[in-house]
Amino acid sequence: MSTETSPAILLIEDHKDIAEMVIAYLEGRGFDVDYSADGVTGLHLAVTNDYDVIILDLMLPGMDGLDVCQKLRTDARRDTPVIMLTARDTLDDKVTGLETGADDYLIKPFAIKELEARVRSLMRRHKGEVAREVLSIGDLSVDTATLKVERGGRELNMTPIGLKILTVLMRASPAVVSRRDLERRVWGDILPDSDTLRSHLYNLRKIIDKPFDKPLLITIQGSGYKIIDTDAED
Repeated sequence: MSTETSPAILLIEDHKDIAEMVIAYLEGRGFDVDYSADGVTGLHLAVTNDYDVIILDLMLPGMDGLDVCQKLRTDARRDTPVIMLTARDTLDDKVTGLETGADDYLIKPFAIKELEARVRSLMRRHKGEVAREVLSIGDLSVDTATLKVERGGRELNMTPIGLKILTVLMRASPAVVSRRDLERRVWGDILPDSDTLRSHLYNLRKIIDKPFDKPLLITIQGSGYKIIDTDAED
């Protein structure tokens, strides 16, 4: 659906006035915009078409934005960038949105030019990542185009945040990524509480290391974390 001159946007928003404003503005700026006023229809459009960015309201009839985003990531395994719109300016809402797989968030009311800027920023970032890239450390691999994770030929089921952490660490390997840098690259300008990253790393280890003989996720006390095949290093 997307072309070089006409980027494709999916807007899922049940507020008619907001939807009309966004559609009129983005189409006037050269975007092709598809629209849905409910989560179920929006999810159907998101998984059956190719979009450059999805603009997704948090509160929707039928299926809310969190469920839409989670199903898009975990069931459909689509990595289309998602900007989540929310009227609730709280840390919990932002963190929850990002943990279901959203790439960015914007608080209502918002400036339409800021929305466009964020859309274009996500497009630029995503175009650099969607070229087929398979990251491999030992017998662990991540296909960043299909979001498929395998170790020893076994497919692993990942949460969106777990996949983000794993991808950051594998791209940096064999370097150590500090806790602060890892948090920034996963959650952006949101600073989660001290237990959030620890909990996600614990769950990540259960998935990629616990069922196997050799651990790959290593904690470097006082420095950070890295993914490394120690046998290859030796």
